Amino acid sequence: MTSSFEFHTYPARLSDAERDKALSVLRDGVAMGRLSHDTFVRRMELALAARRLEELTALTADLRREGRLSRMVFGTVEAVSGFGVRLGRAWRAERLPKLLLPHPGAGHPLRIGRDPASGLRLSHETVSRVHAELSRQGGMWVLRDLGSTNGTTVNGRRVIGAAVVREGDQIGFGRMSFRLAAD
Repeated sequence: MTSSFEFHTYPARLSDAERDKALSVLRDGVAMGRLSHDTFVRRMELALAARRLEELTALTADLRREGRLSRMVFGTVEAVSGFGVRLGRAWRAERLPKLLLPHPGAGHPLRIGRDPASGLRLSHETVSRVHAELSRQGGMWVLRDLGSTNGTTVNGRRVIGAAVVREGDQIGFGRMSFRLAAD
C-alpha cells in the first residue's frame, strides 16, 4: 500500500533586508520631491504589509531610475524645478532679522512666546503665548514646539515635536521668521 503525501508550498517570507531596501527607495523618493508625504505614508504601510517581492517592486517601480539617460533627465528636471525655491529662500534669508543663539552655558532653555515671562517675547498675533523653546542638548541646539496654534518651522518645514537647529537656519514662529546667528 502506498501512501500519498500532500505537499503544500508557501511563498518564501520577505526578508527584512528586502523591506528595508524598498523603504529606502521610498524615503529617497520623498526626499527628492518625487512623492508627496501622504503617498509616502500610504506606500510605506503597504510595504510593511507586503507578502511578496512583486508587491514591493510595484510600490517602488516609478521611483527606480534605469539607465544613464533617465538619470540625466530626472537630475536635470529636479535641479531646474528646485532652483526657484532655493533662490527665493536665499533672497529672503539675507533679509530676515537675526536671532542670536543664547550662550551655551546658560543652562536653561529659552522660552519663546507672547507671555511676558518668556525669555524671547514676540508680540505678534500669530505667536502663541507659550510657543516654543530653544535649548542646548548634547552639544546641539534643539528647537521644540510647545503645542503652538500657528506652528514652528525650521527652513520652511513645520516642527513636530523637536528639531535640531544650527547657525544660519531659518526659523519661524507663526508668521514671524528669523535667521539663527551666533555671537
